[in-house]
Amino acid sequence: MIASHLPAAAAPLTVGSLTLRNRLVATAHASGFVRDGLPLSGDAEYWGRLAAGGAALLICGGTTVAPESAPRQGNILQLHRPEAVEPLRARVSAMHAEGAVAVCQLVHLGRETLGAPSYYAPAAPSTVRSPREPTAPRALLGSEIDDVVEAFRVSSAHALAAGFDGIELHAAHGYLLEQFLSPRTNPRRDGLEVLERVIAAIRGLSTAALLGVRFSVDASEDVALTPDELAELLPAVDPLVDYVNVTVGVRTTYVRDMATERPPVLDDLARLRSLITRPLVASHAFRTAAAIGDALAAGADLVGMARALIADPDLPRKVLDGRETEVRPCVACNEDCRTFDPVLLCVVNPDLAPPGEPRRPAAPLVRAWDPPRATGQRVAVVGAGPAGLECALSLARAKVADVVLFEAADRLGGQLSTAALAPHRAGWAALLSFYERMLSAMGVDVRLRRTAEPGGELDAFDAVVLATGAVETSPLIETGAMGSSAALARGVPSLAGAGHVLVADDGFGWWPGCDVVELAVAAGVPHITFVTPGTAFAGAIPPESRVQLLQRLSGTCELDIMPLCTATGIGPEGVTVAHHTSGGMTTVAADQVVVVGERRPRAAPDRTNPLVLTIGDAVVPRRVAHAIAEGREAAVRIAAALRHGMTPTR
Repeated sequence: MIASHLPAAAAPLTVGSLTLRNRLVATAHASGFVRDGLPLSGDAEYWGRLAAGGAALLICGGTTVAPESAPRQGNILQLHRPEAVEPLRARVSAMHAEGAVAVCQLVHLGRETLGAPSYYAPAAPSTVRSPREPTAPRALLGSEIDDVVEAFRVSSAHALAAGFDGIELHAAHGYLLEQFLSPRTNPRRDGLEVLERVIAAIRGLSTAALLGVRFSVDASEDVALTPDELAELLPAVDPLVDYVNVTVGVRTTYVRDMATERPPVLDDLARLRSLITRPLVASHAFRTAAAIGDALAAGADLVGMARALIADPDLPRKVLDGRETEVRPCVACNEDCRTFDPVLLCVVNPDLAPPGEPRRPAAPLVRAWDPPRATGQRVAVVGAGPAGLECALSLARAKVADVVLFEAADRLGGQLSTAALAPHRAGWAALLSFYERMLSAMGVDVRLRRTAEPGGELDAFDAVVLATGAVETSPLIETGAMGSSAALARGVPSLAGAGHVLVADDGFGWWPGCDVVELAVAAGVPHITFVTPGTAFAGAIPPESRVQLLQRLSGTCELDIMPLCTATGIGPEGVTVAHHTSGGMTTVAADQVVVVGERRPRAAPDRTNPLVLTIGDAVVPRRVAHAIAEGREAAVRIAAALRHGMTPTR
């Protein structure tokens, strides 16, 4: 049954010669199941699973049209090669089998190399250097523009031969077609003519195939079209295509992290709607039924999502059926979904896995495993951080045991609830809300402010899963510094009134140190010193997030970065800082010190239950993805043992 609160999203729509079953689109992204430029086993299964989730139109991305646009590691589909056609047929068949319309997005990167090594020199309409590249491209010769047009035609022919229903041209994110269209990167001003030639070449292959084009709506970089330039361009392109897809940004800014809480194209939709007659696709940061409804009300005909469907491919069916509370939310952390290491993975979705694996690989620590002694059907999960939450939920869904979740604190989430309190990091709160809703719906007995001591109530359980987390430690904490976890838990009051805060990072450049800096900014601290034994500030967070973080910090405070340095002590005169290169010492007169300490697993209580597993940070402190994957794996193993008996092997 379709939910009455979102009827517009459920309505079919005719685009070109095809009718879409609803208004929800999986916008361009790649599965990562590609090697040497060709699809691998697992690629078709990924796209079939995505189609089964209910999206009407699936746009496959990560597809280049020319050798000079393909990174040499071969993890992007190279559709100029005829040998790509046959393996792509399996991808298209999988999408069609689940009722989705299949479109292939084509891109030429031009001067943008994605930061990846290439066998060839980057080429563009001019030698204007990208701010994201160390060198300027070479300028395309006049005759080479014919080659660009032919590259799009040949790749389109291969896509259509594989069975795709249409083509989307990527003229956004600062890639080659936008480089042609922008007067700042194409002094010849023939960009529209080039785009028209590419469109005509594709139309010459098939008049029935869908043809769309994607544009960025903002002018955030030198190459991006200004609103006035886009307004002038759209009416000229509109009659030539079947739909227009709008998104935001350029490379390094087009994948917004959790600091972006509202879809950025919403404010532009009314203006854009007035400029075109074709269906309009609104893309980027749409994750909720409310945001989808806002886009459709503002003039979009279709709403596109990528990361939200990576986190939960069933989002369309759940939203359209009025089950939005069941959607596993994308938190926009930009971690695994942006690395393709080795394939597309997701921090919050443990079902995404490398080739040959049933789910994301994980190995809970086995402390006891004697299935024959498990005569009852009760499981205790001790600790309600991400590992414990996922384990409890997965066990409840398996319906093999009564599940009790113990948590010593007065709220769910563990360290993740602390991370969600950091400025611009509220995406984690959406994940915790999901777990809270689902645990309640599945009947999990959640016992807050309860410590499960040895020899106590845990003895009555057949299986015990220890997800007790870790604690932050540092010698500096013992001499007056505040731990980063404590600072974030207390929030702005922890740093309010400080004139100079020193942040002693652990050198690994991950989020805790960055979060403390943003907390200090939120507290109005005018001077911040960041000391790290590493080589850079924020060096390990996702590249897009680092760009956005630096943009947020610009002009907010005096931020001094001291790389290759370690804070060694706190005395009456200030913080002693050792310089690794010179061997010298400096004293920094800060009036508040926050340290990113080492996190150590809490001591695990001895247990004599038949089945005892340890998961998450209680094994070794790592990332959220490890915790969730180990929670799921522990649940799978315990459920199987309670059903049939098994040994603790994968």
